[in-house]
Amino acid sequence: MKTLWRNARLATLAGDTPWGMIERGALLVDDASLAWVGAEADLPRGLTIDAEHDLRGAVVTPGLVDCHTHLVYGGERAREFELRLAGASYEDVARAGGGIRSTVAATRAASDDALFASARARAEALMAEGVTTLEIKSGYGLSAEHEARCLRVARRLGRELALTVRTTCLSAHALPPEFAGRADDYIAAVCAWLPVLHEEGLVDAVDAFCERIAFTTGQTRRVFAAARALGLPVKLHAEQLSDMGGAALAAEFGALSSDHLEHLGEGGVQAMAKAGSVAVLLPGAFYFLREKQLPPVAALRAAGVPIAIATDHNPGSSPTLSPLLMLSMACTLFRLTPEEALRGMTVHAARALGLADRGTLAAGQRADFVAWNVQHPNELAYWFGHRPCARVVAGGEERAR
Repeated sequence: MKTLWRNARLATLAGDTPWGMIERGALLVDDASLAWVGAEADLPRGLTIDAEHDLRGAVVTPGLVDCHTHLVYGGERAREFELRLAGASYEDVARAGGGIRSTVAATRAASDDALFASARARAEALMAEGVTTLEIKSGYGLSAEHEARCLRVARRLGRELALTVRTTCLSAHALPPEFAGRADDYIAAVCAWLPVLHEEGLVDAVDAFCERIAFTTGQTRRVFAAARALGLPVKLHAEQLSDMGGAALAAEFGALSSDHLEHLGEGGVQAMAKAGSVAVLLPGAFYFLREKQLPPVAALRAAGVPIAIATDHNPGSSPTLSPLLMLSMACTLFRLTPEEALRGMTVHAARALGLADRGTLAAGQRADFVAWNVQHPNELAYWFGHRPCARVVAGGEERAR
């Protein structure tokens, strides 16, 4: 079926012009793909069109890609928020038995249906702000049984919603209580789970938390070696609280991305540039934890490292469900330009998931796009607390609103 979407201000994010803008543009959708993109006056003659939509001058961008979330979990951690406001650090809370471990307990206690219902509500909130592709990490089960449960819930979201869901195994997220004092044994268990999870079709990528309150570079290397043996790409939570050389390690394995990166040093920047890894910056966590160390944006720019932006939705350090707020924070906190921020949640976010078929509006790309009630795409980072999303098309089909 061929559908024409016309009379739009297209921010294609393709080509060399700012925003890839095409005034009075049109999109020709053929089933799930973009068959043609350009100025409406240049539409090929003799086209057979099955349906046509007038976008009335709306700004249209690629669908947003949230490339780093922890959407499947039980419970909440509002009490920890109070403790941090009273002076406790994120590390203090974690070392006292709170943090990730408290969410693990709540997740293990929740039924599959309860996990799905809560994750679905979160996913729908992200979708309401234009998200068409979503990454969901495990990491709150921390056992073979419960990690598989969480990944199955994530896969179910992708089947039941008008949304592409990519799943990432983050079993190396924290040390569960039953492995207290036995981090190496736990990493061995994680490496043993991976082939089983992969065989069930639950894993698109493998992640780890390489940090002084989590796992060492040596332990992370073992996880990555197991992923490589299965042909799975890797990602890494790196340099959030200290510089442990995690990003450089990830680069050795050709990582799709390294994420957080507030304490990333020049060596890590150069390693990422050489490997072609994406730097995923997470302003929500930076804000919520009241961090002071900014990620090295200028160094990343200078080295040509692509910069992505994501919500990092999770109950402990970034409980946001607003990708548009993250665009604004990326500009105000990290000093990105509005165009860099939008590219960070489209072009580069897709690359951080290993997806080459989305993130721009161009012929041959997946037909994921959003029409916005704004006059210019820079307003997506300018307004916050607003929801200007007017229409969403995912895989060529308009979502019901």
